Amino acid sequence: MTDVLIPGGRDVRATLEEPATDTEAIVVACPPHPEHGGSRSDGRLVAVGDALRESGIACLRFDYGAWDDGYGEREDVRNAVRWVADRYDQVGVFGYSFGATQALLASADVDAVDAVSALAPAARLADDLEAVPALESLSIPVQILYGERDTTVEWEPVVERATDRTDEVTAIPADHFFVGQRQPIAADVRAFFERTLLE
Repeated sequence: MTDVLIPGGRDVRATLEEPATDTEAIVVACPPHPEHGGSRSDGRLVAVGDALRESGIACLRFDYGAWDDGYGEREDVRNAVRWVADRYDQVGVFGYSFGATQALLASADVDAVDAVSALAPAARLADDLEAVPALESLSIPVQILYGERDTTVEWEPVVERATDRTDEVTAIPADHFFVGQRQPIAADVRAFFERTLLE
């Protein structure tokens, strides 16, 4: 485990966790809303990171810089992706909730991303921070996971479009917080990135 300061003009600190053996694959993990306690220590991100490491994929979990209405946070994800792309051949992005939407937005903007997985993405963070147009522009493998009882974010437009595109869509019997579902989610995300980054 290594602490990393992500370059880019904002104070973005990260934890880099690498598997026991050398790897050319990494996943950037984007936390939920920082104004609601979201951080790199979020239990869903940690579970995914642990599962990825077991399969031979590194994981970079980071904290956003100072709150900037979603815009600075989008740049934080882009900068994290650029940082790992200089060091690894295969790059994935994973995010939960606010972070899931940011993962889709950044993946649409940065050529270095090979696959993206979004857990409970919100359809919209601001007028020009919308998940569906970002999803539309992606030609890489996409995984969308959502809670069937989630009433916290408006995930339906994203799931509907992803289904139309025949992206990998998984319904989970849970609300937005996925209590008791961390291990199954981590296993699903791990399997997705094994297929898209390692094979």
